[in-house]
Amino acid sequence: MNDGSSFRIATALRDWVATAPPGTRLPSTRALVAQHQASPVTVQKALRELAARGLIESRPGVGTFVRAARTARTVDYGWQTAALRAPQSRIQMVPTALRSVPNDVIALHAGYPDRELLPERLVRSALTRAARGDTALSRPPVAGLPELQSWFAHELGASSPVGVAPPTPGDVVVLPGSQSGLSSIFRALVTGGRPLLMESPTYWGAIAAAAQAGVRVIPVPTGPDGPDPADLDRAFAETGARLFYAQPTYANPTGAQWSTERAEQVLGVVRAHGAFLVEDDWARDFGIGTTPRPIAAHDDAGHVLYLRSLTKSVSPSLRIAAVIARGPARERILADRGAESLYVSGLLQAAALDVVTQPAWQTHLRGVREQLRTRRDLLVTCLRHHAPQAHIEAVPAGGLNLWLRLPDGTDLQQLTRDCERAGVLVAPGTDWFPAEATGAFLRLNYAGPNPSAYAEGARVLGEALDRSTP
Repeated sequence: MNDGSSFRIATALRDWVATAPPGTRLPSTRALVAQHQASPVTVQKALRELAARGLIESRPGVGTFVRAARTARTVDYGWQTAALRAPQSRIQMVPTALRSVPNDVIALHAGYPDRELLPERLVRSALTRAARGDTALSRPPVAGLPELQSWFAHELGASSPVGVAPPTPGDVVVLPGSQSGLSSIFRALVTGGRPLLMESPTYWGAIAAAAQAGVRVIPVPTGPDGPDPADLDRAFAETGARLFYAQPTYANPTGAQWSTERAEQVLGVVRAHGAFLVEDDWARDFGIGTTPRPIAAHDDAGHVLYLRSLTKSVSPSLRIAAVIARGPARERILADRGAESLYVSGLLQAAALDVVTQPAWQTHLRGVREQLRTRRDLLVTCLRHHAPQAHIEAVPAGGLNLWLRLPDGTDLQQLTRDCERAGVLVAPGTDWFPAEATGAFLRLNYAGPNPSAYAEGARVLGEALDRSTP
């Protein structure tokens, strides 16, 4: 008999159980086989389904019985409140950008590229080869596989100008994703209660990592060209901070890319204060109209801590990143990583290295950049036609996102609810501000699934804006 027969028997038995008193014995398997004209295997499958639902219970050597209903009791966890006391930082809910949604929803909220933009064939082949290699069974070094350290060092060193010493493999610490790196950097180099300067708006994950590390975030306003060096200088002087977190290339959420002049000015301010710049180069592989220019390539004195992630460009399941740091700062970060997780999976490291060293990797990246250009331009066109109220402050030259300024007075919560009810998920900009938001913003991802739905998504957004704007 097929699964349809099993379902039919399970439905009939469920109706019978619903009217039987608890403890009633079910007919034997032989009797059920005869009654329903089914095989013993099919009857047993139906019984297993009812048992899994908690409707019946089997007593070996006795029979199968209707299970007695259990009276639910309220469990009081109030004692934990007294034991745990107040949390060190504000407990944050999962941000909109990480929400999973059904396939029929127009998803403009996420921060990851669609599956069709990933090197699926390369990843699957790399995982197969890694599983057959020694890394599948051996413990890797705490700082990472030497071959992967060399690759990260070479990637950054290739951008170093003449006269600047490029990083060495020994400067690299491999991470299980850049989020772990941010947590380690903030814990190891800022420490609890000390000030940390941070662009505003900026990556929500950095805000969350700083909160969990117990550091005091000092927002530094930033715009399409990056932060004003004078504002940064004043923030260092007034707070005594010694670390500034920033995304100079295709910033999340704004898409901003600093000019060479702005990068030099910011690095000069950092050096003048004897401080560190955490350069989060999360979108290095997603350039569209420009080429990334890492600030770290121009610094060999240890002022720049360089974060490079492969999670978004290779695969979300291969959470591999690295921090390149020099001097005692690197040793403190490494010590924190060792205490946190001992080492990163050698299997994942080997697979990531395999992908990025294949000749087809660069071919894949060139294709992705063209697809991102097409998707970005399509979403921009749709928004300008269907939702002209949403102002695009700058069309990004790379990355995955558009940053929209909404009319003053827009009810952002009502807007996002209206869009979701209409089948469109958008990310409210409040998640990207370490302090109060300076206005009503949305972040839309043009690298998500189903670009053919961009026009409909923009139309829904435009209509929702008409209702939520005074």
